[in-house]
Amino acid sequence: MRRLAPMLLAALAVLAAACEKKTQPAPSGEGGAQTAQQAQPAPGGETPAGSDVILLGQVGALTGGQATFGISTRNGIEMAIKEANAAGGVKGKKLAIRVYDNQSKPEEAAQAATRLITQDKVVLILGDVASSNSLAMAEKAQAAGVPMITPSSTNTTVTQKGDFIFRVCFIDPFQGYVMAKFARENLKLGKVAVLQDNKSAYSIDLSDVFTRKFTEMGGKVATTESYSQGDTDYRAQLTAIRKTQPEGIYVPGYYSEVGIIARQAREVGLKVPLMGGDGWDSEKLFELGGTAIQGSYFSNHYSPDNPDPRVQKFISEYKAAYGGVPDALAALGYDAARVAIEALKRAKDLSGPAVRDAIAQTKDFPGVAGTITLDDKRNAVKSAVVLKVGDGKTEYVTTVNP
Repeated sequence: MRRLAPMLLAALAVLAAACEKKTQPAPSGEGGAQTAQQAQPAPGGETPAGSDVILLGQVGALTGGQATFGISTRNGIEMAIKEANAAGGVKGKKLAIRVYDNQSKPEEAAQAATRLITQDKVVLILGDVASSNSLAMAEKAQAAGVPMITPSSTNTTVTQKGDFIFRVCFIDPFQGYVMAKFARENLKLGKVAVLQDNKSAYSIDLSDVFTRKFTEMGGKVATTESYSQGDTDYRAQLTAIRKTQPEGIYVPGYYSEVGIIARQAREVGLKVPLMGGDGWDSEKLFELGGTAIQGSYFSNHYSPDNPDPRVQKFISEYKAAYGGVPDALAALGYDAARVAIEALKRAKDLSGPAVRDAIAQTKDFPGVAGTITLDDKRNAVKSAVVLKVGDGKTEYVTTVNP
């Protein structure tokens, strides 16, 4: 055994080295989804100390229940970085981004944020979409003094985590108000039901605001039922809702559940329109909901029907790069990255406080998902649109201003 010990130790050392190499972020080009513990330094490759590259980080769901959110956001961010690098970069340096997949899980999001901060030493973090994931990340970023911009997390408490946390989207109190107002004034609904995801900070916040505002406007919420993210059978809740005879149902969830809810609502005899928030925005909604989701409505950040030349240019370039019409998540990812890039240009240096201060000064920024001005709570003040779900596409209905 004594003779074998050196050989055994050597073998174990080789195995450990191989395992360590396997878990390192995998370098790649400018595209491609990554698995859970991989990263994408794109564009620019690895970024050793003293290099001419400014490294940013992104955390998003590239797999799991909200994968289309993360992929769309990544695409929008990638577009902005390519544009900035083509124009000369920032402070004489090229930009690169290291992307981690959180698998649609808050604990993975927190772990990824920690890795970006402690191991990758990023200057700034972009992400996430789902508010529960952003909340988990925000604690890590704030504690480390690393600025974080979420493109599309609307839960109010995200930016309340501290002065290094920002967003370029509207917040749930406004979004909930938008749909309550639309339900009462446009759809003329007097009695509705609510079906919320009780595991989602996003869904609960929207549900609370919608209920309060709809009631204040003279409407009645007949019942509020709950489900948990990942459920596949909602018939019991929908049957209970049907008994209250609502004129509409507010479902502030994510597309992955909403499409199935729509089908099952029709199965149990509910023919009334469904209403929701920006969590519906995915091409998968049409696939999952089919004809059952048609005629429903949701609030969102932008409409591809917007004739603004800036918006249409973005859509054209996105189509050329990724082969489809960009959803709101792609637009917000693009806007968040551009806000970050402009702040990096203005910042006196690349320290956390300097970059934070520059982001906080963002005013009247011409985003493709609306003009962005950050208020003193680091939230974007901007309009929302209401879209109607059609056959394989959405239709613009109206704009509601703050």
